[in-house]
Parts: sequence; C-alpha cells; structure tokens
Amino acid sequence: MAKYPIFLELSGRRAVVIGGGAVAVRKAQALLAAGARLVVVAERIDNMLTALCRDKKAELIKSKYSKDYLAEAVLAIAATNNHRLNKRIYKDCQELEVLCNVVDEPELCDFFVPAVVKRGDLQIAIGTEGHCPAYAGHIRKKLEKIFTEKHGQFLAELEKIRKRIIKDVAEPAERNALLGELADDKSFEYFVENGPAQWQIFAEGLVYNVPPLLPRDNKLARE
Repeated sequence: MAKYPIFLELSGRRAVVIGGGAVAVRKAQALLAAGARLVVVAERIDNMLTALCRDKKAELIKSKYSKDYLAEAVLAIAATNNHRLNKRIYKDCQELEVLCNVVDEPELCDFFVPAVVKRGDLQIAIGTEGHCPAYAGHIRKKLEKIFTEKHGQFLAELEKIRKRIIKDVAEPAERNALLGELADDKSFEYFVENGPAQWQIFAEGLVYNVPPLLPRDNKLARE
C-alpha cells in the first residue's frame, strides 16, 4: 500500500532513539537537526553519540530499554542489532500510539526515513518504501548534482515575493499564475545571471505591472 509522504514538524517534541552505535549516531544527528527533543537509550553508547548529546543538550540514558522511556514521544527509532528487542520496541510503540521505525526491518516500521537532498529550505525526499535504501541514496547523489545552493537561495527570494503577492493580489487565480511564472526555469535562470536584488526588481515589475529596468543583454529583457 502506498505511504503518505509528509514533512513532520518536530521542534521541541520528544523523539526517542534506542541504540548506541553508529546507526544511532546518524539517526540522532538527523533528529537534532530537525529540532527534536532527543532522548537516547542504550546500555553501551558510542563516544560520538555521547559527545553529540552533550553538545546539543540531548538526554542520554545509559540503561536497558524500558517502555517507560517512550512516554510522550512523537516517534521512536529502534537502532539496535537485537531483533527480539526491536520487535518488543515496535509492539510497545503500537500500544502507546508512538510512530516507530526499526532500522533495516521494514515490516516493523510505521514510517521510513527518506534520502534527502537539502539546499537551504528546499528539501527533496526520495523513498523506496523500505525496499532498497541504497537505491534512494543513489538517486540522491544524482539529484545533488542537479540542484545546487542557488536553488535554495532562489526559494528564499520566492518566499519574500510570495508574501507580498498573498497580501496585495486578491484574486486566487491571478496569485497562482504569478507564482507559477516566478517559479519557472526562465525566472530561475534570470536569478542566477543577475542575483537576488535584480531578480526582486523583475518580480515586483511582474506583480505590480511596472516594467523593470532589466539589463539590455539579458534573455528575459529581450523576451
């Protein structure tokens, strides 16, 4: 069955990682980057994980797993190499209605963690429904060559003009048309060639029907 793809807001919300090895380190780093209130539970803990939790002020519990540690969690990730323990964690999560991901055991997952291309606030997620994360990683590497930091910068400028369009343009159809034109490839090319300040002038001219002062040799100016 197809999964429902979402970007989940985790800022300040409890997320639990069970396990203390290299995989747990990667999962903890991603959760901390998303602003989660991280709790790590493990009997043996990698030095990198100890340092990470100390630096980011995450809660580190050196202990055997207990269901009690899942209390009030939004999600949990089981990153242990003990299949029996993983099944127990998954069962406990189902009882407590906590979303669970058991690493490398797709049948014990409520969600899958995608491979992600991140450029500023632009995120492109690739998933395989747990069938082959390596293939998702392969596709991510290809997309990283296509989407650069410029795309993230362009998104930041689009956000600025979008707020003005929502405020100043009353007609929904007109708003959609303007945003579609500003987000297209020609607009991005103009941004790359001329920079944010000149692009904003171009965007304002389009929104407010004011002919912008464009460089004479620019393709958009000629068109």
